[in-house]
Amino acid sequence: MKKFQLLVGISVLGLLLGFASWQKRMRVDWPAYHGGNHRNHFSPLKQINISNVSQLSLAWDYDAGGADTLTNGTQMQCNPIIINGILYGVSANTQAFALDAKSGVELWKTNIKIKTNSTTSRGLSYWSSGKKSRIFFGYGAYLFALDAKTGKVIPSFGQEGKVNLLLGIQRDGSDEYVSLNTPVTIFKNILIVGTRVSESATALLGDIRGYDAISGKLLWTFQTIPRPGQFGYDSWEKYNYKNLGGANSWMGMALDEKRGIVYAPTGSAAFDFYGGNRKGDNLFANCLLALDASTGKRLWHFQTVHHDIWDRDIPAPPNLFSVNIHGEKKDVVSVLSKQGFMFVFDRVTGKPIFPIVEIPFPASDVPGELASKTQPIPSWPEPFTRQSFFEKDINPGVSNPEEIKKEFAMSKAGHAYIPVGKERTIFFPGTDGGAQWGGAAVDEHQVMYIPAKENPVYTSLIPNSKSLKMTTASVVYEQHCMSCHGPNRQGSEDGSVPSLLQVQKKYKLKSFVELLNQGRGRMPSLQHISQEQKEAIWSFLQGENVAVKGSSNLSISDYLMTGYNRWFDSNGYPVSRPPWGTLTAINMHSGKRLWQVPLGEYPELMAQGIPRTGTDNYGGPAVTAGGLVFIAATKDEYFRAFDRATGEELWRYKLPAAGYASPSVYAVDGKEFVVIACGGGKLKTKSGDHYLAFSLN
Repeated sequence: MKKFQLLVGISVLGLLLGFASWQKRMRVDWPAYHGGNHRNHFSPLKQINISNVSQLSLAWDYDAGGADTLTNGTQMQCNPIIINGILYGVSANTQAFALDAKSGVELWKTNIKIKTNSTTSRGLSYWSSGKKSRIFFGYGAYLFALDAKTGKVIPSFGQEGKVNLLLGIQRDGSDEYVSLNTPVTIFKNILIVGTRVSESATALLGDIRGYDAISGKLLWTFQTIPRPGQFGYDSWEKYNYKNLGGANSWMGMALDEKRGIVYAPTGSAAFDFYGGNRKGDNLFANCLLALDASTGKRLWHFQTVHHDIWDRDIPAPPNLFSVNIHGEKKDVVSVLSKQGFMFVFDRVTGKPIFPIVEIPFPASDVPGELASKTQPIPSWPEPFTRQSFFEKDINPGVSNPEEIKKEFAMSKAGHAYIPVGKERTIFFPGTDGGAQWGGAAVDEHQVMYIPAKENPVYTSLIPNSKSLKMTTASVVYEQHCMSCHGPNRQGSEDGSVPSLLQVQKKYKLKSFVELLNQGRGRMPSLQHISQEQKEAIWSFLQGENVAVKGSSNLSISDYLMTGYNRWFDSNGYPVSRPPWGTLTAINMHSGKRLWQVPLGEYPELMAQGIPRTGTDNYGGPAVTAGGLVFIAATKDEYFRAFDRATGEELWRYKLPAAGYASPSVYAVDGKEFVVIACGGGKLKTKSGDHYLAFSLN
């Protein structure tokens, strides 16, 4: 008996020592954008949990460099990936780097200096085969292949290590703005690539393409604006593929590796707010596409907005998970909307899991415009934002109530799909959400966590004073700059688009023209317009309305929009009732909301006793098996952890710059870390270039 007890004791001791050894060696990666090809932002780690998250402290701080802190002109939206204890990320000036993920010590960093359209990178992708391992990332218009161990460019890939994504998507009258801002999706040896293009009438084609991961050779193309004889061609006007662009997959894709299906959302056809030259539903703009990842062949699609004239792109990558409906397990794919809806489909058939109803909406009063008679509205899951805006929805605490009410009375407002016209039209939620590019997290219990915002935005349409022979500098400004910088050149109220009223204090003519040629941040390159027109814009900004030769560009729209105007009171707060930013949990088995809490705060309002309002936000969450939701995203520059069961805030940390990015969660040598890129640069917050990682002591 004693011998037996001794043997049991030795065995137990061995197991304990083995477990301790395993825990010490434990390594859990964050292998792809948003945690994996499912894009669920989920980590199975439990070391950091609801009982100890209050003890979380800074583990390391990496200065990635490249921030423009003088003008707040840079951002970092990167969701870093962690492979085999190495963290890969992108700096504020779009240089890729690798760090020891445990210590934050730099292993390598690129020094790419080619001229291209500027971009803000949301991350990179890792590929390996045998002893070969590569990092793929976008540097403006180029897709680069790097040796994962050294960071050196692989010269055998494409042309001297890069693929020029402009090639193959040009058309008559288009500009040349294209950038790879979201990581490519990788299926076996195929790089599946979507791009950002401009949103003006001169936009490039939005084709989705597959490239060979070894050679960079183009393998397949899916044309999102169909050609004659292709499915969907009759949902456009004849030959629209020759004179229109957009319908591009800029927001990122998800991949069902087992089935070999890639799920690619698409954005609006360009120009976003007027479709009189593209009558019809416009497939495959505003669609969720299920494509054969090997060939690019369409398997099924669903269009979330018909004939989009509201810039209602699908704003984020899809999520892949499973739900139990009436006792039956179903593998599903879901996408969010800027309007606060969620669409959920069977992954294989494309059949909606919850009913989607075609609801009638009003016609447009703009000459030539034929708005769709109906739009698809999900009956379930519950929306994660409010859906309408009436006078009763104006915040009773606005600083200038009579002026706000007068402006409302002169506006078109109410439901989701009011066609924009000459009158002020109010979007609620705003033109960039609702949901935005940060996307949603889904945990192991199929609960989805969605950050969103509810800030009213208004705009209107004016006729385009175009002339093929002679025009003026003010018209050139209207055609190429007004939609972002506004008719009065004041930029956006929230600071996301800078004012041009004092541009001569920052630039001389030569450097200003270089800026127009290069583009910057969300501003596309204007290389396609003439030198005379660029100089005319400069003259107009100095108060001169000089004559200038017109453009024979076939892509010029009949109408222009007067800007993405966020509606604030005289103190700079949104005119709608709070909350202005939210975090929502939804049980995806039932589609029922579990909780919703304000996300972010204004300290000065809290000091006045006003309950937490939430703030505008950019970036996604990460959810862990430790019962936590981590998210930065907010204008107040805090990084927070919430109890995923209740929405209670458990921890916060003031960042050196706002974390307009999604966090990553990983473990090295038995220690769990959570890391966030602190890039700032939006919403009138300062730019930054640090990555901060946190762990338990």
